[in-house]
Amino acid sequence: MKAVVMEKTGGPEVLQLRDVPNPVIQKSREILVRIKAAGINPIDIKQRKRGTVYKKAPPHILGCDCAGVIEEKGRGVKRFDTGDEVFFMHGGIGKEPGTYAEYTVIDERFAVRKPKGVSSIEAGASSLAFLTAWESLFEKGKIKDGQTVLIQAGAGGVGHIAVQLAKQHGAKVCTTVSTVQKGEFVRQLGADRVILYKKEDFVKAVLDWTDGRGVDLALEMVGGDILFKTFSCVRLYGKVVTLLAPKGDAWWEGRLRNIDLAFVVVLTPMYYDLESLKEHHAELLKTCGEYLEQGKLKIHINKSFPLEQTVSAHREFERGHNTGKIVLSIDRGL
Repeated sequence: MKAVVMEKTGGPEVLQLRDVPNPVIQKSREILVRIKAAGINPIDIKQRKRGTVYKKAPPHILGCDCAGVIEEKGRGVKRFDTGDEVFFMHGGIGKEPGTYAEYTVIDERFAVRKPKGVSSIEAGASSLAFLTAWESLFEKGKIKDGQTVLIQAGAGGVGHIAVQLAKQHGAKVCTTVSTVQKGEFVRQLGADRVILYKKEDFVKAVLDWTDGRGVDLALEMVGGDILFKTFSCVRLYGKVVTLLAPKGDAWWEGRLRNIDLAFVVVLTPMYYDLESLKEHHAELLKTCGEYLEQGKLKIHINKSFPLEQTVSAHREFERGHNTGKIVLSIDRGL
């Protein structure tokens, strides 16, 4: 099969399209999936630049989520048949190869049926971002109906999903974006207050929006000084959920305000091979599929690239300021 592999760290040029052996079913509950589309996520860029979080020697295949069709199944598979379309988060970290490839093998317990009426490109780009947004808002953030929420970078891959989920569950949402066009985009998703952070102080804007109280919950996806400034936007005894490792030592504001700070790394179950949590993620992806099928959630595709243009896809991703998701379209029929 064709796959994009990396043998060393560096720029996008280290990614190479090669012929590699097809994966094979080794356990009775495994399915062989022909991948139709795979999402590109920040973890892919970080691993390419800094080194992979793999437990095997290179070459490595990146990519943590995808959608595809089952071409073969193990004798113990009960949930699916050949020809069924599925999507999931799997590989690209820990011990399993990633999804920048034409095929992958996964235990049926961790896969979910692709929702009807939703393209493989949308489904293939949804898993990691949806699970990150869900875990941040509900499992760590404990969001409640009527609460106020700040979502940093609301037009991004995780952000645009988080805005929709927060609104679906009765929250009042403000979000930061870089351009007027992105502002219109997040308003269409339901954002109540849009902050153009290049033109206004987002801390002041949030405090004005909440009459000086601060939001109940902030989802922070930028890092650095923005995390520390976010503390000032959150009410006393409020919550901040961050996806990034903080830098520096400007913790005083957060400590003084008694803020509950939580970290989210949605890839932990894959890295440590925690089967029960991987099954939990699959259950959450059923909710994702239901929302997509019912039109309650939309995955915005910024741009798609064929597998052989993965280098260009990474360059596009690193330019930043993308709206929604960038995807690899691996099935030429898409």
